[in-house]
Amino acid sequence: MIPEQRRDFIYRYVHEKNAASFNELADLMSVSHMTVRRDIQLLEEEGKVIAINGGVKLNNLLKSELPWREKAELNHDVKRKMGQLAAMLIEPGQTLYLDAGTSLFEVAKAVAASHCFNLTVVTNDFSISHYLMDMPHITLYHAGGLVDQRNRSCLGKSAASFLGTINIDVAFLSSSSWDTERGMSTPNEGKASVKEAVLTVSRRRVLVCDSSKFGKYGMFHICGLQQLTDIISDNRLPENAQQTIASQGVKLHLVDGREGARHAEVSG
Repeated sequence: MIPEQRRDFIYRYVHEKNAASFNELADLMSVSHMTVRRDIQLLEEEGKVIAINGGVKLNNLLKSELPWREKAELNHDVKRKMGQLAAMLIEPGQTLYLDAGTSLFEVAKAVAASHCFNLTVVTNDFSISHYLMDMPHITLYHAGGLVDQRNRSCLGKSAASFLGTINIDVAFLSSSSWDTERGMSTPNEGKASVKEAVLTVSRRRVLVCDSSKFGKYGMFHICGLQQLTDIISDNRLPENAQQTIASQGVKLHLVDGREGARHAEVSG
């Protein structure tokens, strides 16, 4: 690997595992410990990771997100099960919003395979709109706006303005970072404006986000978790977080990767 490829690999690996040792990374890339240390130092200067004793961990303050293709490879089985669970929440004739992201792409696949007809789907994600393009039982709208090439979506004021004109029955939202203290957040101001617009026009607001993103936060606040009606995640979510979410009156649906797409609800 060239240096840029190594640093991308380290960031992607730590993004999935949350932490890694110098030995682990050196073995995976077949390079010296000194090479790994130099790469980590550069990533730390960019604010992406934090060096710890014997290794490195992800910086909880996200400076940037991984590109769409790289995110699609992370926790895919959990995302698929969350998508199947999300599809269980919809009813025929509803208007849905599918946010941008790889977890929401799995929601789109499950919605397309469901037995619900006369659905209207609104999205700002190009991969989702391309997938649903030929589904005859789905009326499809794309939000438009400034194109985020890394994440294959549209964001900013133009997209937010369009989304603010639609009455949405169920909004399925993604987030690169969330916790019980700061709620949903993002390192991207343009994404924040889109999600905020959707929240104001949606009757049911569902965060679809695996536990690997819990405990992280971005610069731009979107909403507190109590502004959501539901959260779909996985059973690796810390127990204290589950109880806090329940106390805020939010329905928590958890998938278990070991046992397939089932869910439990913890309600306040």
